[in-house]
Amino acid sequence: MARPLRIEFPGALYHVTSRGDRREAIFEDDEDRLLFLHTLAEVVERFNWLCHAYCLMTNHYHLLVETPDGNLSKGMRHLNGVYTQATNRRHMRSGHLFQGRFKGIIVDKDSYLLELTRYVVLNPVRAGMVRQPGKWQWSSYRAMIGETPAPAWLATDGILAQFAKRRTTAQQRYSEFVKQGIKSESIWAELQQQIYLGNEKFVKRVQRKVGIQGDELSIPRAQRRAPAPTLAKIAANHPDRNDAIAAAYATGAYSYREIAEYYGLHLATVGRVIRGRM
Repeated sequence: MARPLRIEFPGALYHVTSRGDRREAIFEDDEDRLLFLHTLAEVVERFNWLCHAYCLMTNHYHLLVETPDGNLSKGMRHLNGVYTQATNRRHMRSGHLFQGRFKGIIVDKDSYLLELTRYVVLNPVRAGMVRQPGKWQWSSYRAMIGETPAPAWLATDGILAQFAKRRTTAQQRYSEFVKQGIKSESIWAELQQQIYLGNEKFVKRVQRKVGIQGDELSIPRAQRRAPAPTLAKIAANHPDRNDAIAAAYATGAYSYREIAEYYGLHLATVGRVIRGRM
């Protein structure tokens, strides 16, 4: 089976996650979390990254990073490798800490940068660990809103500048923006081909930039295919609604929810149509 595609180029923006082996804890206490943040600071400096947001959970972490030099994999090898060695020494153990390779989603910065800055820091809230993002010490949220000093390696100014010119006003508006996202729909319904968070034009632009060809066997099929036709195009090619629904789902690009929203149907109705055509 082909390994997940790594798309790297200067200026790319990624949402990165990495989980513990067998979903076990990667942070056993606060000292581990401080050790990880120290390692992350080294990586940001050494590999010239921009870290826009982070959140340390129990058995995984989230990062939102931009790579001016197109070197995500190199930086991630250093981050996970050095942290694994350091925590193994500390806890007098050996072996793997992380579950395989990290997961990196390439993101359309113009459309999803701000949305991801709040998605990342809201993870403890969604997991029921705290009721408000400010109650979780191990994310970038409190530094972003000025409740704690921002580390030099955290890129706060670019995000805050999109809310206001004055820092205090921007921090307040960012805080409100994050809290408004607690009950918002998941952004991952927009994920395409497992690794792109962006529309068809973004996917095509990225594929042209890195020279992805449709017949490269080393790339998983779902990640090398061209973007699927829009739901409107599929509907135009299939006058029967149920045929169009089945055809849309067969592309692998659309979820039940996306199809239901397009046709104004209940999720269960879409499910019955698709199951009836299988």
